[in-house]
Amino acid sequence: MLRQGPLDRRLGYLLRRAQLAVFQDFFATFAGFAVTPAQYAVLTLVEANPGSSQAQVADALAIKPANFVGLVRTLVGRGLVRRAPVPGNRRSMALTLTDAGAELLSALHAAADAHEGRIADHLGPDVYAALLEPVARLGRLRGA
Repeated sequence: MLRQGPLDRRLGYLLRRAQLAVFQDFFATFAGFAVTPAQYAVLTLVEANPGSSQAQVADALAIKPANFVGLVRTLVGRGLVRRAPVPGNRRSMALTLTDAGAELLSALHAAADAHEGRIADHLGPDVYAALLEPVARLGRLRGA
């Protein structure tokens, strides 16, 4: 194995390596569903915030609007999400889950729980729990 030099003391590098490991397990867990992390995040936010606009969901997930349009188009094409004009603002589209989307998301949440359980088991439950808040705080740095 190559020496890491100062990289093993660089938070961004270590977070990226951790992200790669976590995503590797995510992709293995979700392979049978043909769902990406971004699609799961969109479905989850739409479930928690039915009727939110595309712009609101894209902003909450820090996804560029141009990229978000294609992502939503895919979910609509799969029959998982419904778009409808926002009353009083025909240029803005509100998102809601379809029945098929809600049913799939229920299975996805169960798979995500198993995925998170493996991560917690690897780290130990105390370390896992202790990491959640500071990592979430780092995620709120965007735009700072």
